[in-house]
Amino acid sequence: MHAYLADTDPSHPALTLPPVLVAGSNSRACDRAVRTIEAAGLRVADTVFLNDAAERIARQVAASAVWIEIDGEVPRDFSRLFDQVRSGVESARYAAILSVPVAQIDELSAQVTDPNLDVVIDGNDAERAAVLATAIARNGPVQRVSDVASERNAARLRQLSDEVSRIASTLSRMSAAPNAAHQLPDDKSSAGPAPDVSADVVRSIIRARRLRSRFFPEDLFADPAWDMLLDLLQAEIAQLRVPVSSLCIAAAVPATTALRWLKTMTQEGLFVRRADPHDGRRVFVELAPRTSQALRRYFAEVGTPAVV
Repeated sequence: MHAYLADTDPSHPALTLPPVLVAGSNSRACDRAVRTIEAAGLRVADTVFLNDAAERIARQVAASAVWIEIDGEVPRDFSRLFDQVRSGVESARYAAILSVPVAQIDELSAQVTDPNLDVVIDGNDAERAAVLATAIARNGPVQRVSDVASERNAARLRQLSDEVSRIASTLSRMSAAPNAAHQLPDDKSSAGPAPDVSADVVRSIIRARRLRSRFFPEDLFADPAWDMLLDLLQAEIAQLRVPVSSLCIAAAVPATTALRWLKTMTQEGLFVRRADPHDGRRVFVELAPRTSQALRRYFAEVGTPAVV
């Protein structure tokens, strides 16, 4: 398709970073990705459609990142492209970002929960730029992304800086919170069957937590880890399967943030992913056995709570 160059001045700080390669499902998707990359002051190496992406990525000598923008139907052989991109990330050739609409999460859930891929779901401009910045920062100093500011986009970059700080704070909390997985009851203390938990009790707690948003700003009580634990416990009691999209909604935070928590809690052994036997691209999430036991014993200790 088209090659882009955001700045031709060789002294421009952006030129110290390799460009970003864009692969989109259609022209609109490619254009949106280009706007995000250029708003961050980075160069675009080229834009291609997904069907041509594998060959173009293989020819790219150096790239800061590969940005994959999904808008509409996902190609049937997308998993092959994803495997290629994942291999590139694992070998530190580039970072990789997948931008996907929330309606496509379940179809792409096997990919969006992969720890090697940064994902943005229906993100606004600031969220998209922040994901790009944090992904590239893993392969080089984040200052290089920030230093490309000019007066005309200073306000946008200040917004980016605020968003990066927010995500960094979230990641910091995430790195500490899931360590609780290592403090779950050991086999000796959790011997015997786990106590029964009333589905009505769990549902009432979830409802009470959601009602808070009628009286206070919703983000004031953001606690995605606990909200996801409660949702999965409720599903386990009712013997229901929970797809990734449903769990992201239950987290009551932006989908991109929820997905980041989901990845970390899965990596820490709190959650278990189960592939849909009828569709390899679809993934269900459930509580790990020890997590389920810990939750059930917690409720047995609490008794009938008012609001949790």
